[in-house]
Amino acid sequence: MPDHLHLFLAIDDQKTSLSKWIKSLKGTLSSVFRAGGESPPYWQKGFFDHVLRSSDSYSEKWYYVRENPVRAGLTNSWSAWPYLWEIFDLRFHDARF
Repeated sequence: MPDHLHLFLAIDDQKTSLSKWIKSLKGTLSSVFRAGGESPPYWQKGFFDHVLRSSDSYSEKWYYVRENPVRAGLTNSWSAWPYLWEIFDLRFHDARF
């Protein structure tokens, strides 16, 4: 999407909170944007997170993200969207067990 980013991630490091991770990502990307001549602001304040509690929840969210450019009228098919990538497939793991 041209104006926002969706991430699915798992943080295994007990010392790193999601807030710290997002702050680091924003700082790193802001440096890249500045070096490329982009003018700030790059980010809205804060972020929205959603904890995936089951494999069903993961599937529903992935479907939502995948179809986002179609709903926005940017493409006719999610598979034609050039900015859709997946680094690796996440498998839902319930940390309670």
